[in-house]
Amino acid sequence: MFKKDPFQIITFHSYGSDTHFYLRGRALEDESINLEDKGWFKLLVNTYKRFESDEIKHVEINLRLPNDHVLKVTTDSKGYFKCEKQLEGLSPFANDEGWLPIVASFSDVTLKRNITNNNLFPAEILIPCEESEFGVISDIDDTILHTGVVSLFKWRVIFNTAFKGAFSRIPFEGAAKFYHKLHRGKSGKNANPLFYVSHSPWNLYRYLKYFLKTNDFPKGPILLRSVNGVFHKKSQDEKPQKQNEIIHILEAYPNLNFILIGDCGEYDADIYMEVSENYPNRILAIYLRIVNHKKKMLRIKALFENYKTTPTLLVESSNQAIIHARERGFIK
Repeated sequence: MFKKDPFQIITFHSYGSDTHFYLRGRALEDESINLEDKGWFKLLVNTYKRFESDEIKHVEINLRLPNDHVLKVTTDSKGYFKCEKQLEGLSPFANDEGWLPIVASFSDVTLKRNITNNNLFPAEILIPCEESEFGVISDIDDTILHTGVVSLFKWRVIFNTAFKGAFSRIPFEGAAKFYHKLHRGKSGKNANPLFYVSHSPWNLYRYLKYFLKTNDFPKGPILLRSVNGVFHKKSQDEKPQKQNEIIHILEAYPNLNFILIGDCGEYDADIYMEVSENYPNRILAIYLRIVNHKKKMLRIKALFENYKTTPTLLVESSNQAIIHARERGFIK
């Protein structure tokens, strides 16, 4: 008889404000994935475990705040939960970087399965400081992480995900330096918030979180999508998931302007242009990393040929973006 995997709660770095609580996560069986595993076979097994995850559906989760206030939320049919509440007085409990600590736990301690971590699972939401000069919303794939999204049939994306550990993935040169400069702002002492928004599925959350930490990117909320969303065929009027996440961030912070960073490989340009048009004067700049794909680059250049709404720069290197950001007064 095989031993059943214990239960766990994976919480995703989320965000909020002094009066707005927003946390996402998922309840799963613990498959014991070691992010530091090496060797193609172990990496392939880990990839299988990520996407063959066994969710814990329709269970109640407790979310304990630093003031001992407890919020309750129930997982859906895929084990996901999302808790969004209007609360008061959250900011005083956040640290100097704006992170508010939370503890998640299963409400029912009599679940017929062992629960890892003594049923205490740390969570955090980012509450941007009132002194923040601006926020940054960034894509991940082919913006800060080499993925090969423009390769034929996206074979490089599949290969890199299945056979490369997060510790061995290569960020674009100078990207972490640029993001830290944006995080610290013009004064060099700020804590401007960064949000990482990607089309990647939530199954890769811990993998991407580990990559960002290992390569010294500023800590920030990571917003992905469910595997079902990857294969979901959108209606003509339905906005891409990434665009909806960006809009949610903009509406969460109506008094904060933003810089958008992406690449020319997929549809970041189209999404960012529409967001800029719908939120006039809220987007300070758009940075798009150039990709090695002639047809895609011709389309992007034509798209921005007569575009005047928001300062936009197509960059080959992070240094080009740093120079532009310094000239615009965004960084020191």
